[in-house]
Amino acid sequence: QVQLVESGGGSAQAGGSLKLSCVASGRTFSGYVMAWFRQAPGKERVFVTGISRSGGITDYADSVKGRFTISRDNAKNTVYLQMNSLKPEDTAVYYCAAATGPLPLRIRTIYTYWGQGTQVTVSS
Repeated sequence: QVQLVESGGGSAQAGGSLKLSCVASGRTFSGYVMAWFRQAPGKERVFVTGISRSGGITDYADSVKGRFTISRDNAKNTVYLQMNSLKPEDTAVYYCAAATGPLPLRIRTIYTYWGQGTQVTVSS
């Protein structure tokens, strides 16, 4: 069992930055690929970015590529999401997720563990 707790959400102006954190407890954090998903009101939860167990492989949705950066610190059991150049369309609840397996795939159903989510609101 893995428990995930996100933090760092809040409000920002368009063009601003926020950094999300997700702390894991329970089983060995380094044994899981990690990802961030987001869900806007009335829309499905979608993949934002993912990172492999060692941090050597990352993947980004086209909508955030070049603006968002995922990283992890296995010693601190934490995965981060640095969000720069924020846009109003980035407004959503952001969820941290964990999965076994070697690669941070974009398929939501492979992720076994989820955090409770943190709200990000970007105003124009």
